[in-house]
Amino acid sequence: MNKNRYLLCLLVCGLLLYYAVPRLGVFSGGLEGIFAISWLAFALFVIAGNLTALLYSPKRPILGMRESKAGAERKRARSFNR
Repeated sequence: MNKNRYLLCLLVCGLLLYYAVPRLGVFSGGLEGIFAISWLAFALFVIAGNLTALLYSPKRPILGMRESKAGAERKRARSFNR
């Protein structure tokens, strides 16, 4: 479920960038230029955060693997008790 949310956030951010970049005056002087640069910086932070969360999210354990590890630990615990 979370991966879908991260992907949706990335798509919305891409859509906002597609709409806003031609209208932002990065090389303008004064507050307009500062606003444009800060807006683009925040958009890049959003993209970086969502990509990081999407790429480095923990993977779900496979049920068969988890059960076999639990069985192996039980066997080890029994062998130590003898």
